[in-house]
Amino acid sequence: MLAEDPSVAEQGITVVRRERGLVLYGEVESPHRRDEILRRVAERFPDVPVTSDIGVIRTQAPSQVEELP
Repeated sequence: MLAEDPSVAEQGITVVRRERGLVLYGEVESPHRRDEILRRVAERFPDVPVTSDIGVIRTQAPSQVEELP
């Protein structure tokens, strides 16, 4: 569902069915994207509790130069 929806098109999310609901794992590039994914899953499964373990990865260039010893 998440990969085929053109407005989401997210392939990096794993959905695991647990005894008490769904758990979503993965990483996305923004909090907005994570919220949209959670909203879509909650709409699709309104009676199932959804837990998120979706992290937000940095997609911007670093603001400082990394100094190696």
